[in-house]
Order: sequence, then structure tokens, then C-alpha cells
Amino acid sequence: MKTLQDYIRQHALTTPDKTAFVVGDQRVSYKQLAQALSEDRGDKQGSALPGLPGTLPIHRLFGDITLSTTGTTGKPKQVVYTSQMVLANAENLVEAQGFTADTTFVICGPLNHLGSLSKVWPVMLVGGTVVLLDGLKDMNAFFRAMHTAPRGMATFLVPTAIHQLLQWGSGKLAELASAIDFIETGAAPMPHDDMLRLCQLLPHTRLYNTYASTETGVVCTYNYNDGLCLPGCVGHPTRHAQVKITDDGHIACRGPMAMSGYRDDEAATARTMQDGWVVTADLGTLDDEGRLHFKAREGDIINIGGFKIDPLKVEEAARQVSGVDDCVCVVSDSPIFGRCLKLQYVSTSGQPLPKPLLARSLAARLEPYEVPRLYEHVEQLATTFNGKKLRTRSTSK
Repeated sequence: MKTLQDYIRQHALTTPDKTAFVVGDQRVSYKQLAQALSEDRGDKQGSALPGLPGTLPIHRLFGDITLSTTGTTGKPKQVVYTSQMVLANAENLVEAQGFTADTTFVICGPLNHLGSLSKVWPVMLVGGTVVLLDGLKDMNAFFRAMHTAPRGMATFLVPTAIHQLLQWGSGKLAELASAIDFIETGAAPMPHDDMLRLCQLLPHTRLYNTYASTETGVVCTYNYNDGLCLPGCVGHPTRHAQVKITDDGHIACRGPMAMSGYRDDEAATARTMQDGWVVTADLGTLDDEGRLHFKAREGDIINIGGFKIDPLKVEEAARQVSGVDDCVCVVSDSPIFGRCLKLQYVSTSGQPLPKPLLARSLAARLEPYEVPRLYEHVEQLATTFNGKKLRTRSTSK
């Protein structure tokens, strides 16, 4: 069976001088990359990409690597990715999203997380180019990178990053409409209003919502710039993936791109694996056309007074309120209300909004038990290292 390394060596023979990686002013050709592969020992001191800062050992990119995940219980676990898993994930994305040798893919996230690392694999498979950025801290650097080629540009952005670009760089995004081939998002649900706005700015660009995790690999993807823009839809299973919904509503996946278990943790493996299926903590449905719809992560569902509340629904409603730019719904402990919902929000004006206005507006959109009791204006929302909103328990002020 061929590996991703085999494809890289093949590109080194057919297109030796083509750029495989760009980091700042440094470029690595496929010939240089293949040479580094031949010298790599697979240990912590293994060969780094030639000409680049020595922080990217080859074995950390192309197979037989270990990725960390919090799994379904919040405790750190290790998932070993074999060369076969890496190739299966690469083939899933190439076929489902249309990667080609002309693809120049801009990566803004950390390569120790599947969301970004998994985009390196399909680009290397087809012989395209990867542009690595140090996060999205410098929006101008991102737009300069997206001007690398006149066509075939692509990128992966978490929903929070897309929201920031829509807020501060929508004009520059629109200017790139003819150059951007596709944009993928994942790691967290994307607000429907941001989906609609991005479709308007980039009418001819493929815009993908993808369902993936460290345990499952890349499972489903959906081009929501299809005229329907279905909220919560993450599409049909990719080439190697199979998906089902368990009797209690959980999303379960299997295929060569998925793990066979956690490293050195038989108990956690037994809780997650059932007859070869990876049973996730995510709740979802399959529609009549076989498309997967993500509903909620079981651990995010909030129980208040016996009522089960989906915080994503509350946040979607809050973003429809005039003056609310972004928000997160969390659990709070209040001396007045006890355990209750709290909405932390960022306003478009930078100033707090009247709490009665917020409560009335949400009451018109939600069930009474879904309306937060507490409201907190913040300058920015806290996020994890890969852009997910932090939903930690809060204490009222």
C-alpha cells in the first residue's frame, strides 16, 4: 500500500522544483522535502523541513504520529495516527473537496491539531503548495498569503476566525472572490448568519462545513454555498467513511481514517469503541438524502431545573438581536437565581446593551426556560487554542 511519503517522493521526481511549503520568506521544494524524508529518523530530533526554523520534524507531519485529544470525558488521551490513517484522511478530503496540484492552501492553525494538520495531507497527496502562518494574529499577513496565487487558493478557518474576517476584512475577502477556490470550517458549529454572509461575499467559492475529530478523522463535508445553506448540515460521508446514528442519538463513525483505540488506555477505548464504530459524544441526525446534521455535543447541553437547553440555540437567537456581535451561553451560579443561564456577549458598538432589551428580544425568540437570567458584556470571548468557544462555568458578579 502506498503512503503519503511515496506520493511526495513521486512529486520530487516529476515536479522537483515546485514549492511544497512556504513559511515567511522560506520555501521548500518537493525535492528538498523528499530529501528530508530520506534523512528523517522518526525521533524527537528528526529532520526538520530544510530552510525553515527547526520546529517541524518530518515524522510530525506525514504518519505514525500521536495526537492528543480530550475525548468525551475531558481527560487527555492519545490517538496514534498510522501512515494508512493519514492517507485515508487525505483521500477523503481530495475527493470530497476537490484538491488539485494547483491548490495553494493557507494554514493558520497549529499543526499539533487535526483541524490544521489534516489539510497538509491532501495538499501533499496531489502535489500542491502549503503556506504556513503563525495563527491569525496578523490579518494583513493572512490576506497577503491569500494573494500567493491568482487562482486555486484555499484555507481552513475555525468559525471564530471567519467571524472576525467578516467583521474586519469583508471587503478584502470580496476582492479575493475570483482567487479563492474553497474555504473549509470545522472544530465548532458555524453561525448560520455568518454562513449566509460568506455565501454572499464569495458566490462562486466552495464553502465547506466538515465533521471531523481526532478519534474519527475526516468523516463528512458539505458545501453550504449550494443555494440551500442548510444550518447544522455537515454533508455526506467522505470516500472512506461510514456514519450511523445510535439508538440514543449519538453520531458513530468507522473507516480506515478513524482510530482503533486510545493509546495505553483500554478503559477509555472500551467506552468509545463499539463493534468497530467510534461512538462520539456528538448528537446528530441523518436526513433522507443521507446527509449528517450536527445537533449538539452532549457535554454542552445544559440542564436547568430539569429542562435540557442547547446553548447553540440560545447563541443563534442572541446574534439576531441588534447590537450583538457575538456571544456564548454558559452556566452561572447566582446568589439570586441559583444555577442559571448567563449570556456573555460582544457588542458591535463596544458598549453594554440594556439588559431588559436583551431579555425581551430573546424571550420573543426562545422558550421561557431558554432565556438567560444574567448578561455580561465582554470585550472578547474566550476561546481554546484551536478557536472553540470556552463554555466554562461562570460565577455572577
